[in-house]
Amino acid sequence: MNREKMICSILLLIILTSCVSGTFVVNVTQTSYQAEENHDITLEWTFTTNPHSSSNSLNIFCELLADLRPSVLFHLHEGVEVPESQDEQFAGRVQWDKDVLREGRLRLHVSRLRTEDSGLYLCDVLTSYGSNSGRCWLNVTAARDRPEPETPNTTSPPNTTSPPQPESRGRIGLYCGLGLTAALLALCTLYSIFSLCFTKSTDNKRNHLQFSAVQMSSLSDTSHQD
Repeated sequence: MNREKMICSILLLIILTSCVSGTFVVNVTQTSYQAEENHDITLEWTFTTNPHSSSNSLNIFCELLADLRPSVLFHLHEGVEVPESQDEQFAGRVQWDKDVLREGRLRLHVSRLRTEDSGLYLCDVLTSYGSNSGRCWLNVTAARDRPEPETPNTTSPPNTTSPPQPESRGRIGLYCGLGLTAALLALCTLYSIFSLCFTKSTDNKRNHLQFSAVQMSSLSDTSHQD
C-alpha cells in the first residue's frame, strides 16, 4: 500500500467513525511549545483508550501544516510504524515511545530542531471505537549569536601614561613654588652670613691698623724726647 492510498484510507476511516467521535477525545499536553534551533523537544498527545480494543486497530497520522505543503511527522498504521511515509524533513529525527502508547499517550521526540520545523502540528488518531484529532503549535527560534571575544590591538602600544589631572598640576606647581622659595631663603642666609663675616674681618683689620698706628706714634714721640 503506497502513501496516497494510506492517507485516503485514513480519511475514509475518519468519515466512517465520525458518528462516535463524541466519546473519543484527543488532547495535547501543551498547546504551544518553544524551543531553540539544534535542540530537542518532545511533543505529546493523549487519547481515549478502550481495554476491549486491540492495538492493531490503532492508526495515527501526524503532520506539520506548513504554508507550502504538509510534512508528515509520524505515521502508525494498524499499530505498526510506517517510516516510509515520513517526510524527508523529519527523516531520522523522530523517535516514539511504544510502551506508553497502550496507556493512550503518544510521545514524539524530535531531535536537532530546525527553524523550518515551526508551525502547527496536527495528529489524527483513529480506532475501532472512535476518532479525533489534536493540534499544537511549535516555535523554533534561531540559535543565539555568541559575541566574538575581543582581540587586543597590536598595531599601536597602549598609552600607559596619562596627562596629569588639574589637581596634580596644582600640587606640582605648589611644590615647585615651595622649592624656589626655599632656595631663595638659603641664598639670602648665605649672603647674610658672608656679609657678616666680611664686615667683622674688615673691622678687625681696621682696628689692627689703628692700633699699629698708635704704637708707631708712641715710638716716634719717645725717640724725639731722647
